[in-house]
Amino acid sequence: MSKTNTSTSADKREALISRVFHIGLFFKGFDGLLELVGGVLLLLLPAAKLDAIVRTLTMHELKEDPTDFIATHIRDYAATLTGSATLFAALYLLTHGLVKVVLVAAVLRGRIGAYPWMIGFLVAFIVYQGYELATHFTVGMLLLTLFDILILWLTVHEYRLHRKPAHQPNGTDK
Repeated sequence: MSKTNTSTSADKREALISRVFHIGLFFKGFDGLLELVGGVLLLLLPAAKLDAIVRTLTMHELKEDPTDFIATHIRDYAATLTGSATLFAALYLLTHGLVKVVLVAAVLRGRIGAYPWMIGFLVAFIVYQGYELATHFTVGMLLLTLFDILILWLTVHEYRLHRKPAHQPNGTDK
């Protein structure tokens, strides 16, 4: 295989990895926005009101399928909300969402200094999620953790690419 074919193949691979990275960042940022909205709602609405809203929103689905996995879990969780649990959840969602949105925006703007922060927070989230998986396993948490691991790998990969020094015209690195 010629050097040109190898280079083209590597370029296509890197372009695909970069595309997947940016799509993953989009989902991370969107998730962060949803967390911010959820955190604000948890702060503004009393637990009883949240429970009533969830019951109303899941009523139709549970009439069709009383064993619906997602609807039953959401309803069960909403029924357990207390003042302190709601405050903790709101603060967690607001903090988690804000960190995601700020870091995703900075990385998408090409701020090289944001990459180590993104990597550090992803590692912290993954460790926390690993603890949650060990103590209260859910498929949703497993999927979220696997997604975060993928985003972590992609972030490290992209960071390494962006940290590489540019080549000088004479072929030497800076």
